[in-house]
Amino acid sequence: MAASLRNTEELIPQDEWLQKLARSEATGVPLRIKLGLDPTAPDIHIGHTVVLNKMRQLQDLGHTVIFLIGDFTTMIGDPSGRNTTRPPLTREQIEANAETYRAQANKVLDPAKTELRYNSEWSDPLGARGMIQLAAKYTVARMMERNDFHDRFKSGSSISIHEFLYPLMQGYDSVALKSDLELGGTDQKFNLLMGRHLQVEYGQEPQCILTMPLLEGLDGVEKMSKSKNNYIGIDEDANSMFAKTMSINDTLMWRWFRLLSFRPESEIAALKLEVEGGRNPRDAKVMLAKEITARFHDAKAADAAEQDFVNRSRGGIPDEIPEVTLPGAPLGIAQLLKQAGLAPSTSEANRLVDGGGVRIDSSTVSDKGLKLEAGVYVVQVGKRKFARVTLA
Repeated sequence: MAASLRNTEELIPQDEWLQKLARSEATGVPLRIKLGLDPTAPDIHIGHTVVLNKMRQLQDLGHTVIFLIGDFTTMIGDPSGRNTTRPPLTREQIEANAETYRAQANKVLDPAKTELRYNSEWSDPLGARGMIQLAAKYTVARMMERNDFHDRFKSGSSISIHEFLYPLMQGYDSVALKSDLELGGTDQKFNLLMGRHLQVEYGQEPQCILTMPLLEGLDGVEKMSKSKNNYIGIDEDANSMFAKTMSINDTLMWRWFRLLSFRPESEIAALKLEVEGGRNPRDAKVMLAKEITARFHDAKAADAAEQDFVNRSRGGIPDEIPEVTLPGAPLGIAQLLKQAGLAPSTSEANRLVDGGGVRIDSSTVSDKGLKLEAGVYVVQVGKRKFARVTLA
């Protein structure tokens, strides 16, 4: 039970979960524990690992965990917490993202003990008749109790009919998988409760639900999200992962410790007391950054990333930076940044120069009209992008 509750937001209903655990222990039949993620973007970030880590804890206790990729529900688009309709993705985008999710989830879950499923397995065969029958099991009035639908309706914002199908289809996943427990972020509570409701409608024992806190991103304000560019992807290189963790503010650091660290809670509490007593909070942040980096790389990579971070903070150049050879000297600075992959476009390159974010051989570039002759240059954009550019 303690493993079920650490760092969780809500367990609903707790008495039913205790009964399920007791029955599982008595019969030796593992519980079926479900987590669904929609592959709306190509990367899983460390915010997702808050709930994935909980899945791994329950997996290690011997229960069956089901990693469900919502390839069907992604075509609808989850309206949770949104004030606009989510734009649809193509089938090709969904399939590519789903493959990435599968590979990245294996960095947290034990793939040999994970049941991998796609909700198109049962959602596609449902068909129009089945969809109508499913929709008959819930009322519009109950659907409008959902906060985001209610707020959008009151403000006059549009709500598309297909958005009502999302919580129904997510709930139906629980019916198809006969889940005993479903995990999700706090923003998924309505959808998770829908699963309980539909299981009763279909004559099943209802699942319990376990909600996990949402991890704030690098900005310390919005929840971590690729679309908000405030995330750390679990496939990022060690240096970026370490440096991004070091960039968070000291207040957010303790929340990240609570939700991401595997250290005992007593050890985290003691460390916080040391910082409150005068120890440099940077020491604690380094510990957190190394723990996160080592988890997805290894201890040696985390040590190297720390040294790289120290070197950069002193204005130095990393030991290893990309080597790029470009033809066409003399070459304008905006074109050089674009062709070297240091800026997505020449307009963005010019903006970076205007903002003082570009350096050539450690000197800040202020002239957007600068042309570089043939030679070798160390080019830096911001704090973390470097390239050794040879102009021919």
